[in-house]
Order: sequence, then structure tokens, then C-alpha cells
Amino acid sequence: MAAVGLVLGIALLVLGLRGAAVALAVARTPVLSLPFESGTLPAQHAVSRFHVRWYAVSLLFLAFDMEMIFMYPWAVVIAQTGATSVVEMFAFLAVLLVGVLYAWREGALRWV
Repeated sequence: MAAVGLVLGIALLVLGLRGAAVALAVARTPVLSLPFESGTLPAQHAVSRFHVRWYAVSLLFLAFDMEMIFMYPWAVVIAQTGATSVVEMFAFLAVLLVGVLYAWREGALRWV
């Protein structure tokens, strides 16, 4: 029984690797590998690198986006939960503020 499972696991591994190789293969002709941009050639490579500052800004955006996702249900039920939920939300906002202050101190928000 264990041998059948081992053979099946190896077969699934080989099929998965083959599928990934086919899905991620580079096109043989350059025309097929060009991204579609209204018939014009792209100005930059499709996997061009971004400056590291953009990653910090995107993480800050996601942090505050998650803040809004947590604050909406909190605002809906604040009347039933009482003062403890207000204290908890201010603690959550304080943690976010510490993160923003750290990013600011490290220069993640500097554009020069």
C-alpha cells in the first residue's frame, strides 16, 4: 500500500513539474512573447523592476486598507460592545501609527 502511494506521489510530482514547465515556457518566436498594447511595441520590459520605495508604499497602503476593513464592522457594532471595543480600536490604531512612524523614520516616504 505504501509503495502505491509512493509511486502515485512521484507521478503527481513529475506531472506537476511538467505542467509548470509547459505553462512557464518561453515562446519560441518573439512575436508570441510580446504583451498586447494596442498593437504598439511596449516601452519597457514586462517584468521590469520597480524601486524598493514602491514596495514600502504599497505595504503602507495595504496596512491602511486592512484598517478600514477592520473599522467598518467595528463601527457597526460599537453601540453594543461598549467602551472596551473603543480602547481596543485605539490600540490597533496605535500599532499602525508606530508602523507609519517607523517607515517615516527609515525614509520610506521620502521621494528624493
